[in-house]
Amino acid sequence: MSKLPKEHQFLDLSDYGRPVARIIANSLKHTSFTPIHVTISFIIAGLVAIVCLLNQYYWATLFFLVLKSILDAADGELARLKKTPSYTGRYFDSVADIILNLLILIAIWHVSSESWFLTVLAFVGLQLQGTLYNYYYVILRKNKSGDTTSRIFENETPIALKGESQRSVNIFFTLYSLLYGVFDRIIYALDRKAENSNSFPNWFMTAVSTFGLGFQLLVIGCMLVLGLRDYIIPFFIGYSLFILIFILLRRFINR
Repeated sequence: MSKLPKEHQFLDLSDYGRPVARIIANSLKHTSFTPIHVTISFIIAGLVAIVCLLNQYYWATLFFLVLKSILDAADGELARLKKTPSYTGRYFDSVADIILNLLILIAIWHVSSESWFLTVLAFVGLQLQGTLYNYYYVILRKNKSGDTTSRIFENETPIALKGESQRSVNIFFTLYSLLYGVFDRIIYALDRKAENSNSFPNWFMTAVSTFGLGFQLLVIGCMLVLGLRDYIIPFFIGYSLFILIFILLRRFINR
């Protein structure tokens, strides 16, 4: 099940794992497995990828990073199939992502020759890229009657949905706010008028989807396999310049 109506769907380069994710979700539809269980499985896949990276098993690292991306899509697919959307699952997923991202970059720092400062800079760039993509994507979904679990502005604790406890929502929303709040505020400050955009052309969203986490992890895995581990951190620092380019392009489109 897509997050957008068919007529507004675009080629999402970060969502290459969706077809396999749908197969996994369909196979779990009538089982006791919940979306939270699938989220836990992608955390395990991410941690295994980090262990492989630290031991310089780069093909295995690529495999588990791709597996992590597939499972990351499968939890949402399963939630939609079972008609059990939850804010707990949405924030748990995001909290797991940012922690894994940090650990992956620390592991890259460990096996490469980069400094701590540049590693932190790359992490900030990585998160801002993902935040811009999510910002535009959530606005698009809202404007085109798509999935509504994610909100444009995560500035207040939502009311728990059916089947989840308010306490769990409160805990995971607090964690989300602590980890993502600064990135959300930076992107909003850079493009606060994006919410009023009339449209995001499919080609534009496809370009911005290179900021999506799935694509970022694929780039990391491929660069490791190609022997370019020392260029990963500089790449994500440099690619962050496209944040401003995409924002300017969005303003031009909706001028």
